[in-house]
Amino acid sequence: MYLSLSMLTLAAGLSAAEPVVIQLPEARRSGGMPLMDALSARRSTRNFKKDAPIADAVLGELLWATWGYNREDKRTAPTAVNAQELDVYVLRADGAWLYDARKHALIQVVDKDIRSATLMENIAQPFVLDAPVTLVYVCDATRGPKGADGKGIIGKWAGTDTGFLAQNAYLYCASAGLGTVVRGSFPPETLAKALKLNENQFVTLCQCVGWPQ
Repeated sequence: MYLSLSMLTLAAGLSAAEPVVIQLPEARRSGGMPLMDALSARRSTRNFKKDAPIADAVLGELLWATWGYNREDKRTAPTAVNAQELDVYVLRADGAWLYDARKHALIQVVDKDIRSATLMENIAQPFVLDAPVTLVYVCDATRGPKGADGKGIIGKWAGTDTGFLAQNAYLYCASAGLGTVVRGSFPPETLAKALKLNENQFVTLCQCVGWPQ
């Protein structure tokens, strides 16, 4: 009896340690707005409908368009020397999630709303908390080529590579009727701590997404 209880306790502990995973619906890879129309509609939006969540099917398409796999080992956006050094985190009211492009799934890394951790104290951006989703782009400097000292050097290209991803998100949002805006003003140390990043990771950009007013 005691052995059974111990085994049950251990199993419960192991289960509790497993991260929450949301399997996203398969993204459509055809259709949508014609490219020239999407380019014409592309714009930045800072007025979002409150309490208007983005369905997982739409979010999945947004993430695939932004940074999914469209060929074996290749992505929807280019990176320097194909380092694929970027990760996309999704901040929502139900926590912070890492987009696993291979599995097309969200892995929970924080179980509470940390969208406010993207705000600067001296800059008023009330729309950030109205937008149901904030994408956070994170560079992992251990990926890609190394310098003479053995340290990763991909970080110097991370800003350019992030721009490719952000523009993909812009074009998908234009096609899907979503609003979005990139934000270069954020507290890097505060946000890195909130996301539990390691010393080799750093945030490159934030991007709010929601339904426009």
